[in-house]
Amino acid sequence: MSDTKVRVLVIDDEQPIRRFLTTSLGVHGYQVFEAADGQTGLAAVVNYRPDLVILDLGLPDFDGAEVTVRLREWSQIPIIILSVRDQEQDKIAALDAGADDYLTKPFGIGELLARMRVALRRVNTPAGEPVFSTGDLVVDLARRTVTVSGQEIQLTPTEFDLLRVLVTHAGRVLTHRLLLRQVWGVGYDNEAHLLRVNISNLRRKIEPDPSRPTYIITEPGVGYRLRTER
Repeated sequence: MSDTKVRVLVIDDEQPIRRFLTTSLGVHGYQVFEAADGQTGLAAVVNYRPDLVILDLGLPDFDGAEVTVRLREWSQIPIIILSVRDQEQDKIAALDAGADDYLTKPFGIGELLARMRVALRRVNTPAGEPVFSTGDLVVDLARRTVTVSGQEIQLTPTEFDLLRVLVTHAGRVLTHRLLLRQVWGVGYDNEAHLLRVNISNLRRKIEPDPSRPTYIITEPGVGYRLRTER
């Protein structure tokens, strides 16, 4: 760790969870702030300027998805949801609101730390960085080229646009609706088959084993994530 600790804000109404996270993350070199409700959490983002927010959905004043919406009006700070809610619609609502990731309680601290590293790396990557790489996959956004193990892969314009959206949000869970809107436009929210077909085609071209994807990971019922090296 550098001398400047990464600041994390935990917004959760359960004191045992806040205490556990404060202790566990503190051991790993993070500086942790706490808030027990949404309103206090929003004020804490302004006051403490954290580098990342860990947010519960079931807050006493208003829902965590609403906190996310309000934060996204003026901030792109990484937001990781921690919640007991494991229904797909809850995950989709939080991710569509602008959350970066979603973990269901109970959770492992190792998995949380890995998700935090990915979210923080996304923010700290230079905005104009034209070349993305993970494993043997290299995507040059400026030249619109894709190579796997040094071999150039030919993609259709739509396949490349889909991969570009995944790359520019690497490590973040992207919902079906978000991907459809980013690649095809706002009138395609219900055209999930288009997304499935193009994801399948992309996997056949870039994955070592398309039946066991290494790069484009399915989040069942929710969307997809481009895996980054942790």
